[in-house]
Amino acid sequence: VQLQACGGGLVRAWGSLRLSCAANGGTFSTVGWFRQAPGKEREFVARMNWRGSKRNYSDSVKGRFTISRDNVNLTVYLQMNSLKPEDTAVYYCAVSNDWYSRIKEADFTSWGQGTLVTVSS
Repeated sequence: VQLQACGGGLVRAWGSLRLSCAANGGTFSTVGWFRQAPGKEREFVARMNWRGSKRNYSDSVKGRFTISRDNVNLTVYLQMNSLKPEDTAVYYCAVSNDWYSRIKEADFTSWGQGTLVTVSS
């Protein structure tokens, strides 16, 4: 599966951005977003199964970010509201062939190239 992420940019604190990730080829059942802040390890942000019946969010974004998908265009979105400077990171989309009880990066087999989100205070 090839993934193309876009939508990053510079935004002020409390602003909003929507990231998009277009999928091309292959099959998958779960889509997710991860992020890597400068000097930190990559961390989980959100995931959903493609049916849309299951969603998980990290505690740090719960209530502010929403993951969704467009079945027709095979695109997954991450709507980010009330952004904080600590949300500054490169955001990656990824897909997995299954829904695992524990979230591990290794279960996500295809990754997009990342899109930079910078939140100014």
